[in-house]
Amino acid sequence: MGSRSGGTHPVKIALVAQPDNAGDDFDGDRQIDIIALGIVTAAILLFIATGSEVGPDVVKSLLGHGPGPDNFILNAFLLNVAIIIFGWSRYRQLCEEIQLRKKAERQARRLAETDPLTGFLNRRSFNDAVDTMVRQAALTGDRAVTLIMIDLDNFKQVNDFNGHNTGDRLLQECAKRITGCLPSKALVSRIGGDEFAVAVEFDRNRPDRIDGIAASLVEAIAQSATINAISIEVTASIGLARSDSHARGGTLPDARTLLEMADIAMYHSKRQGRNSYFWFEAPMADEMRFRNELEYGIRKGVARGEFVPFYEQQIDLQTGELTGFEMLARWDSPQFGIVSPDIFIPIAEEIGVIAELSESVIAQALEDAKAWDQKLTLAVNISPIQLRDPWFAQKLLKILLEANFPPHRLEIEITESCLHQNLAQVRSLITSLKNQGITISLDDFGTGYSSLAQLRSLPFDRIKIDRSFVSSIAENKDSAAIVHAIAMLGKGMDLPITAEGIETGDVLEHLLKYDKIKGQGYLYGRPRPAAELAEWLGTIGIVANGDVAQEVFSIAQQVPKASIG
Repeated sequence: MGSRSGGTHPVKIALVAQPDNAGDDFDGDRQIDIIALGIVTAAILLFIATGSEVGPDVVKSLLGHGPGPDNFILNAFLLNVAIIIFGWSRYRQLCEEIQLRKKAERQARRLAETDPLTGFLNRRSFNDAVDTMVRQAALTGDRAVTLIMIDLDNFKQVNDFNGHNTGDRLLQECAKRITGCLPSKALVSRIGGDEFAVAVEFDRNRPDRIDGIAASLVEAIAQSATINAISIEVTASIGLARSDSHARGGTLPDARTLLEMADIAMYHSKRQGRNSYFWFEAPMADEMRFRNELEYGIRKGVARGEFVPFYEQQIDLQTGELTGFEMLARWDSPQFGIVSPDIFIPIAEEIGVIAELSESVIAQALEDAKAWDQKLTLAVNISPIQLRDPWFAQKLLKILLEANFPPHRLEIEITESCLHQNLAQVRSLITSLKNQGITISLDDFGTGYSSLAQLRSLPFDRIKIDRSFVSSIAENKDSAAIVHAIAMLGKGMDLPITAEGIETGDVLEHLLKYDKIKGQGYLYGRPRPAAELAEWLGTIGIVANGDVAQEVFSIAQQVPKASIG
């Protein structure tokens, strides 16, 4: 995840060693200087020698007391004058050329060894400098080196929404803040798009000082920044590794090893909620290996069609009637078995396969739902990442058309957190889908920070109360109060409510006092795979009984042709 590097705005010129051939260049330049200076010196000596003879004769000739100087000696004298003038001019010219060449070489070395956007060391030069720092610290016996890996959270989102120019300026601002938190002898590098690495030498008996630096980095980066009149907030996930704790068999870890360990600790910080720092510990490496296995399995699983829909009942709480199902994706992994979405969805989002995964499972669900009674609806969740795609509405309509599925039976669930990304784009997408007859629900309501103004300005058809409030409504007064407030809000705005997480009769009893409310949860059964659900629906007689082709054909005329095919 990264921004383009453009422009030169050095923040800090980090410590960089001179190349090995720098001395050779200097010796060659000095030899040229000596030769030119020798020529001028010889000419001056000849000038003095000939001048002692030419000078008196010239004076006598001018006074009329004798003949002029010998022509040969006079010519030699004038030639020496010319050589002195030419030699000195050439010497000055050579000196200027040498200085310009040295300046160009220094500039070339700086560009080769530093990041042009921030002025920090690049990865190659940083690794060399860290290796030297680790060796020197080990010689003291009481010193060690900590490597700090810094990754900006949600930086790609800033780039996507505000442009690369804003992203570059944000990187420069973060670089300044990082520099301000570090001691003067620290090494700093930009090793990737939004990743920075820091090496700090410290007293082995005072690791708390490194904790202080890490905490100050987290705090400094989290401060909002105003760039191009836009207030932007990012946080940092930080991992730390120390050279003295991970030496093996007396061998010191090199920069690459320290970077790997700090990187593992940084990803652990991300999994723990971000905006924090963690020291590397050996079990984290096992977690990372498992994570890598999951990533590999997810990529392969998407290609192999291992992600399948399960279905959870949605019930009208007043009548007890089955109204539809929410589709919940599951990963039927040959290695891990049935994997819940809590595990694979965050990873799929991070590695960029969530859209392909989601579209595949939705297509399967539409085919399954065609066999149900036409009164039953199908609700599907949409990832916030999919909402960033301006063509998402057209892609979804294409899937509907290919499945020959009526849009009025489809309900799209958008999480409350999506409202804080790009409200104008979300509004456009919702409007586009509603114009085709698709129902839109606001999912996980109560867990985010959406305002009533946002709720009123967006054309939602339903509010879903998060299960964290519903499941504890019977024993927690605060949860009961929140559910009541949301139900009254829905009533006032004429928005029906769906309560998630109904698992006991006590919870159901509390919810029955509200009108226009549907519910779902384990009280009505666990989510079922397609084959099991089809068998169950057949036993209770809720199956398809009509042709829906005409309604689907009507939306085909409205899907942009550029998005089909």
